[in-house]
Amino acid sequence: MNEHETLEVIGKPYPKKDARIKVTGECPFGGDIQVPGMLHGKMLRSPHAHARILSIDTSKAEKLKGVRAVVTGKDFPGILYGNFMHTRDYLPLAIDRVRYMGEEVAAVAADDEDTAWEALNLIDVEYEPLPAVFHHEEAMKEGAPLIYDDKPGNISCRSVWEFGDIEKGFSESYLIKEDTYRTQPIKHGMLETHTCIGFWDANDKITLESCKQSPYVVWRQLAMGLGVPPHNVRMKQTFVGAGNSGGKQEAMPMDFASVMLSRKTGRPVKIVHTMKEVLTIGHMRHPFKIDLKIGVDKEGIIKAVDCYAIADGGAHTSIGQLSIYLLGAFFMAAYKIPNVRYQGYRIYTNKSWPGALRGHCAPQSRFAFEGLLDDIANELGLDHFEIRKRNAITPGYEGPNGFKITSCGFKEALDKAKEVSGWDKKKGKLPKYRGIGLGAAGFATGANIMGMSACSALLKVQEDATVALQSGATDVGQGCDTVLPMIVAEVLGIEPDDVSFALVDSDYTPIDGGTWGSRVTFYAGNAVKVAALDARKQLAQVAAEILKAKEDDLVFKKKKVFLRGNSDKSIELDRLIRHCQNRKGMTIMGRGYYNAPAEIPDHITGKGNFTPTYSFYVQVCEVEVDPETGQVEILNMWTAHDGGREINPMLVRGQLLGAALMHQGQALFEGLIRDDKGRTLNPSFLDYKMATSMDIPARQEFYSMEMPDPEGPFGAKEAGEGSGTPTLAAIANALYDAVGVRFTELPIIPEKIYRAMNKKG
Repeated sequence: MNEHETLEVIGKPYPKKDARIKVTGECPFGGDIQVPGMLHGKMLRSPHAHARILSIDTSKAEKLKGVRAVVTGKDFPGILYGNFMHTRDYLPLAIDRVRYMGEEVAAVAADDEDTAWEALNLIDVEYEPLPAVFHHEEAMKEGAPLIYDDKPGNISCRSVWEFGDIEKGFSESYLIKEDTYRTQPIKHGMLETHTCIGFWDANDKITLESCKQSPYVVWRQLAMGLGVPPHNVRMKQTFVGAGNSGGKQEAMPMDFASVMLSRKTGRPVKIVHTMKEVLTIGHMRHPFKIDLKIGVDKEGIIKAVDCYAIADGGAHTSIGQLSIYLLGAFFMAAYKIPNVRYQGYRIYTNKSWPGALRGHCAPQSRFAFEGLLDDIANELGLDHFEIRKRNAITPGYEGPNGFKITSCGFKEALDKAKEVSGWDKKKGKLPKYRGIGLGAAGFATGANIMGMSACSALLKVQEDATVALQSGATDVGQGCDTVLPMIVAEVLGIEPDDVSFALVDSDYTPIDGGTWGSRVTFYAGNAVKVAALDARKQLAQVAAEILKAKEDDLVFKKKKVFLRGNSDKSIELDRLIRHCQNRKGMTIMGRGYYNAPAEIPDHITGKGNFTPTYSFYVQVCEVEVDPETGQVEILNMWTAHDGGREINPMLVRGQLLGAALMHQGQALFEGLIRDDKGRTLNPSFLDYKMATSMDIPARQEFYSMEMPDPEGPFGAKEAGEGSGTPTLAAIANALYDAVGVRFTELPIIPEKIYRAMNKKG
């Protein structure tokens, strides 16, 4: 395909393929699925944050009318599962010990949900309470209770590195500033709770149908924890009611329980979590304490950065080895830092555990870095945009940790954000209690981080010139069900509506790493493009015979194949396909796969370029504070981004808006509240406050640099997660401008603002 041909589909605002069935309520989510003979399952949870399990008596529950089976941890093979080999600490159900309040210890299958709930109350568990620790700083101290006996200091995992000469860098610095920043745990906030239907048939084939964002991750973990070969497991994806990158990433105790209950009963078992369960158990965003020090010369050029960070890791590691690495890595993704030291520790506590969440530790990283950089600019008398431009990453730059920058429109984004926000007319000139601030960030476009990072795709071209596309990629609301068909349509000269997109079924769809790290458009998009080009080549060979032309001279557009420069010499695409099938005996099937030119980094030493390309964001926020209440109103927000070429601008705008709004909640009011016993105090959306459509600023504008990336499909880079990573910093910096107080702890609730303003006088 000649990339210089005019693009017919790419860059157009096609509506999302599943939009109609979702707004009309026709879309069948996991909770809507009913299977003949289906039983209903429920999970029994520990009332203790830390305790030994002395005995579990299920006899009363098993005798209750309507109860078909009960399982405990001893029904499973006792195999630990998880993401990284050296950090696996999950069991399907607790066996000897519980480590947080709400941990699963048993499960029941019954004819209906009410009976299953009643049966849970009849299970008698004898516990021996153990000392518990609930704060990560306390958990590190000598003598603190150990959550795992073989983990001294309660260290779940660490990432420690030093590049360059940190002491020399600080000795050459004209100004050195340091501060401590704290961030809170927040939940994903998906409206659809976790749901699964498990079936273990008489042939030992295990089927799990569930709303997972990375079905093949669950497929592997399910096989691992059950001790069965992966080919015995079939993973079927339902429509996903949002996952927000991490919330529905892994196998969960409910998944294991549903299939084991099915094995005992011979019937499918459905388990649906309540919202209280979702808000009580893991996953969530990591809370961090970040001690950060930055040294600069007289011109504001960064000479050295030193960071010591500890994260509250809760009772399980989950994806935590990657998380603690990423906090430090994202310091390196926006500015040139010649000398850096990072010490990151993830600490076990007796609470439910954090994992991946949109932006995956980049928002916390940028909140600290951008705030301290603003303080440095203020002390040096430098404009906040200027200090960032002087240090900005540029094309061709290679960081001391191995990050390799290819396409980069960071400086262009800085210039655009400054222009459209009217920064020069507003900074230092706004009315009292109004302020303007900015945040900037670089983010990864997918990542080679573990096991399966590549993507593959299969497509079948049908005789009516439509295409059946199969990919292991999962749509969680971001729009790959539309973007990937758009890529096929562009290559074959058809419409996106002519391309169907199949839900993942591990027995049929190609294997895939899943939906995380803003990887799908880039990785799966490249695989889909290769598959479409494969099909196009097969068609072009036959078309060249019919039209007596060279394959390279053929153009595929508007459901025709014609000679470049002579559209009269053509053949309709459906006629060509039928000719291939009927006359040649050819079924046109395209196959493609893609793995990015990136490394698997050393998560402990920090070395390695883990992504093929980086996107860049600059966000400016204008706020107004009510001096009587401390309430914050976000008046305006501008985002300039370098996300390569936008394949579907409408969907990109949706991602940018949603990411900014989500992080707006974390900045100003959102957070999980737990007492000194590990109990969640706001386990419902009545008390757990998230940003809604009512919180969208009256003016929110987005500007794309439209700088195609040479490696991306049609030049695209990521736009789903990175767009929210500078939001915390932009809001905090705007608040500093409005009230003259540096807030270093999230969320910045009205009470904090009011008290700080009164203290300042």
